[in-house]
Amino acid sequence: MELRRLTKDGVLTAVALAIFTVELQLPELAPVPGVKPGLANIVTLVTAFTLGPWDALAVLIARIVLGGLIAGNPAAILYSLCGGLAAYLVTVLMRRLVTEKQIWVASVFAAIGHNAGQIAAALAVTGTPSLLYYLPVLAVSGVITGAFTGFAGQFAVRRLGKALRK
Repeated sequence: MELRRLTKDGVLTAVALAIFTVELQLPELAPVPGVKPGLANIVTLVTAFTLGPWDALAVLIARIVLGGLIAGNPAAILYSLCGGLAAYLVTVLMRRLVTEKQIWVASVFAAIGHNAGQIAAALAVTGTPSLLYYLPVLAVSGVITGAFTGFAGQFAVRRLGKALRK
């Protein structure tokens, strides 16, 4: 990996970690566990749509691992990785189907994928099928938060895209 690209990935990872750290300080959005805005996913979207899927994967994994360690919750890394990788796969697939004016659509589907990935991880770890009852609530929250982060990511791609692609 060339130095310029590595530097961009490092800066984007630092930005995502800063956003993640600020988000940790926010009060819960809903009484349902797992409902969060996912603001750091804006950086993953921007990276995927400007630098490409491999850079987005590197930034995502670095953010999840370092964020779990910073938050002092290494057990959450598994759930975040499962959700993050599911969202990443959806984003990479949607990246081929949407324009820069439709990034928010990819983000909505990615947020739902993230929630499904986390529920799948929780089912695998706990073996508790009743966790599936959370899926509709998480899907609704995924649509709302995914649209918000998607519009923010779309705005950032429009404003920063040329600079990041250089």
